[in-house]
Amino acid sequence: MELNDLTGEIVDAAVDVHRTFGGPGLLESIYEEALGLELRLRGFRVDRQIAVPVRYKGYSLMASLRLDLLIDDRVIVECKATSKLSEIVSTQALTYLRLSNRPIALIINFGQRPLRPNIRRIVNSQST
Repeated sequence: MELNDLTGEIVDAAVDVHRTFGGPGLLESIYEEALGLELRLRGFRVDRQIAVPVRYKGYSLMASLRLDLLIDDRVIVECKATSKLSEIVSTQALTYLRLSNRPIALIINFGQRPLRPNIRRIVNSQST
């Protein structure tokens, strides 16, 4: 499946989750779990809370980053449930992409209505 098709399916699943819950009002962890389940029901491979090691000058740090969802080992999904996304969220998503060498991330803010305008697509131009 092409990346654009895959991200389209993820967005459709997120809209379904948002609509089913009646919009905003729940914790990020609930939206994350529901979205993961919805994507599994649609036949996608979903990994939750994946640790991404952080390296510094050739050394692995004990602390790692955690990806909310990794879909088909290709697309990172970060779930938020806030009234407004700060710009740091996009910067963090780009860092996750670079450290994990993945091509694309979606930041989905379930805390707003309507949902589609509150989804950000972040592209890693350095991925292979």
